[in-house]
Amino acid sequence: MAAGDRLSESDRLALDKAIRLAEQSSRFEFSVYAGPVEGDDTREWATRLHNRLVAPSRSVLIMVDPRRRVIEVVTGGDVRRHLSDAEVELAVLAMSSEFAGGNLLGGLQRGIAMLAEHARPQNTLHA
Repeated sequence: MAAGDRLSESDRLALDKAIRLAEQSSRFEFSVYAGPVEGDDTREWATRLHNRLVAPSRSVLIMVDPRRRVIEVVTGGDVRRHLSDAEVELAVLAMSSEFAGGNLLGGLQRGIAMLAEHARPQNTLHA
């Protein structure tokens, strides 16, 4: 991921669409922060951002600092019942791969889609 990557207006619209689709399919809220992180502890900073969301227990925050080449994913308690750490790690690896090729938008879209797919509650049949 190049240090100067920024999202254009059309990129933001495409990202908003990816977020809406993820929210519809998983019934959880998704937020993305792509920009500089304050301080040295990126996990703590991402957690603070996540805790400021409207419904943190039902939310997923993807935080990316292209300059530092850092990705943090923070999930709320309700989300963690459906989304394992291994599934989050797979999404982070997929995003990292796209970012390494200079594709910030594509990486975010892929990561959001993967997280939503894994977080989607399973349909159950009751007898």
